[in-house]
Amino acid sequence: MTIDPAAFQRLRWRCRRGLLELDIVLGRFIEHYAGLDAAQQAAFDSLLDMPDTQLWDMISGKTPAALAEHREIIALINLA
Repeated sequence: MTIDPAAFQRLRWRCRRGLLELDIVLGRFIEHYAGLDAAQQAAFDSLLDMPDTQLWDMISGKTPAALAEHREIIALINLA
């Protein structure tokens, strides 16, 4: 799936976070975004709406994600 360059830049900007750890992890994962299907992209977008600490706790495994689609994306993030 291709993504509009302007939309990709906006998404890259949304991946810039207050926590350095999130910046690093999301910065690596963003390169895989175009390879996600529409449902996975929507799940990733909804993860980006979360506060930094909540998102980091899920990515680091401290707390489990409540939604299956979030668990799927977090697993992909951790593989990137």
